[in-house]
Amino acid sequence: MVRIALECEKRADKDKMKLLDEPLWTMYCNGKKTGYGVKREANGEDLNVMELLKAVSMGAGVLPGNSDVEGPDGELAYMRAHFERVVGSKDSETLYMLSPEGNTGPELSIFFVRI
Repeated sequence: MVRIALECEKRADKDKMKLLDEPLWTMYCNGKKTGYGVKREANGEDLNVMELLKAVSMGAGVLPGNSDVEGPDGELAYMRAHFERVVGSKDSETLYMLSPEGNTGPELSIFFVRI
């Protein structure tokens, strides 16, 4: 099981925004700080990948690369699944990736927390 926690700082009441609209996150994977995340708009390359995966309902794999940055040998790993969303409060939400068999707990949990 993988647990990803994304944390952001609380703002003054006048600057409050929806939790998932926060622009900057500190990322932890299974309790270890691994870096930062920044909210951004999808670019053309992102939209092409989403178009390729439109027909995939659930699964994981690798797409061959054709990025100008990574070149033709770069690869893109993807995972497409059903996530259950649980809102704990205005400062916490969690996404749980559920197994299609339904016999085990979540395989991936993503926590969004404003601290």
